[in-house]
Amino acid sequence: LDANSQKQEAEWKEKAIKELEDEQLQKTKANRAAEEAFVNDIDQFFPGTEWESVAWLCNFNPKSRKQAKDISQRCSVLISLKQAPLVH
Repeated sequence: LDANSQKQEAEWKEKAIKELEDEQLQKTKANRAAEEAFVNDIDQFFPGTEWESVAWLCNFNPKSRKQAKDISQRCSVLISLKQAPLVH
């Protein structure tokens, strides 16, 4: 490779690294904002019982679950624990 193409390749690598760092920074900021909103929601919601909190975390509303991660297995485990709690 000639010097010009090596220089161009180095610039592309630097630009790619910068874009990755910016993307990670944006994701971190969004995650912090979502976590803060979640904590605020929990503070408002948790005066109820523990199982009301579990139901809220499982979010049984099918309309809003389409975009969320599939947590059906986790929710089914929590429901089975409610129905038959572990006894120590």
